[in-house]
Amino acid sequence: MKTIKVNVVTPDGPVYDAEVEMVSTKAKSGEMGIMAGHVPTVAPLTIGAVRLKNGSNTDYVAVNGGFLEVRPDVVTILAQSAERAETIDLTRAQEAKARAEQRLQNNDGSYDVKRADLALKRAINRIQIAEMR
Repeated sequence: MKTIKVNVVTPDGPVYDAEVEMVSTKAKSGEMGIMAGHVPTVAPLTIGAVRLKNGSNTDYVAVNGGFLEVRPDVVTILAQSAERAETIDLTRAQEAKARAEQRLQNNDGSYDVKRADLALKRAINRIQIAEMR
């Protein structure tokens, strides 16, 4: 099966760089599956998983939004932050989830609700992806 080069990049540097058979991710417009030769596309991403399939192996990367650019020979994901499943600190992600939930439940006006909600979504995403490895 043909492969396509995938780069996941953050302001801190590259997170993933490999040849894969298929990329699956969630854009704001819906789920996307990308293979070699895909039509050129640019799409904003949501908080979610990027699944990178190569043969019987699947790698997972947690992204917190960003943009996806597809060209026939390369997929580039530009994300504010991204982590490979194997590098996610599960304990830290669970603590972040608990903190965000507490802030949302005890909303006394001292916390930005939207910011706490985004923190909760990011933490849940990281936990789910860490558990996939």
